Amino acid sequence: MAQLGMTEVLLSELLETGQMRYKDDTRLWITKAMEARNDNLVCAAVVLENRLVVKTVMHHFQWEE
Repeated sequence: MAQLGMTEVLLSELLETGQMRYKDDTRLWITKAMEARNDNLVCAAVVLENRLVVKTVMHHFQWEE
């Protein structure tokens, strides 16, 4: 996350207020355009288990059509 300049505060904002798109019952992406950042959408790929597990964080994210 440090390489992307993603702080815990920005990650929390992404997870709490981002737009969710489910792949299946347990896997989803959460995206948000961050005003403080000049890169495209920021995206977290997450898994719903007993807890929310963040698998990876990406920037310059684009949805596949």
